Amino acid sequence: MSTQDLFQSDTPEPARDGPHAPLAERLRPRTLADVVGQTHLLGPGKPLRLAFDSGKLHSMILWGPPGVGKTTLARLTAQAFGADFIAISAVLSGVKDIREAVERARMNQGIGRATILFVDEVHRFNKSQQDAFLPHVESGLFTFIGATTENPSFEVVGALLSRAQVYVLKSLTPDELGQLMQRALKELPDLKLGEGVDKLLAAYADGDARKLLNLLEQLDTAARTAKVEEVETPPSSKTRWRSRCAASTRAARPSTTRFPRCTKACAAATPTPRSTGWCACSTAAPTRATSAAA
Repeated sequence: MSTQDLFQSDTPEPARDGPHAPLAERLRPRTLADVVGQTHLLGPGKPLRLAFDSGKLHSMILWGPPGVGKTTLARLTAQAFGADFIAISAVLSGVKDIREAVERARMNQGIGRATILFVDEVHRFNKSQQDAFLPHVESGLFTFIGATTENPSFEVVGALLSRAQVYVLKSLTPDELGQLMQRALKELPDLKLGEGVDKLLAAYADGDARKLLNLLEQLDTAARTAKVEEVETPPSSKTRWRSRCAASTRAARPSTTRFPRCTKACAAATPTPRSTGWCACSTAAPTRATSAAA
């Protein structure tokens, strides 16, 4: 299988293009080239890219926070290798669903088709449920892909860990969220964002692509309902944002703060008040030093 096949696909997915499909689903990547972020895994010469280039499936566990593309990568893997994609959720499924997936995988094996069993929130399965995968992963009946937000070293049984490669997915950076926002705005042509709104939304999303897209969709609905031509950042939000940044700066550099009411008695009782930025005689918030001599 060539890299060209992996990064380009002509397979139509009309369900995603429906008028009632959520924005996050409409913008779900259809090829690896569409994926935003995870360059440490999908970039040239990186682990997952090499796995795709090799043309050979292997079991894996995708560990990362919500909204970083775990389910998307699993679906793209099945699409790239032409495998039957069976998805179950550990929250809603049990051993019965695992058995049904096994039977379906055996039918696929009979016609020479590979099967990928994707288990979302795999850490929610107990030990016996996780053990049910072992003989089938070992025999190669299906390729196992698990997704988890918890450390698999503590939440996944060791026998399953030994049969699957763990890949760590990272939260999206502000720049990557910005790329995703530009794509989303093309799907929402009536939504106009004022100065600073994009940065505020990216900060609120906190690296979660799904949260960002849901925010944009809700904002678009609210703006159209209220007949607002351009969404602007409220002055109160700007003030809170500046205050939060200032507080973070003070916390990161305590040596640049001082208490103006610090007395000599307090200085004697507190050995190094200036180096820590705290003194025993005041409960007021620290203020920035006005000079090097302060």
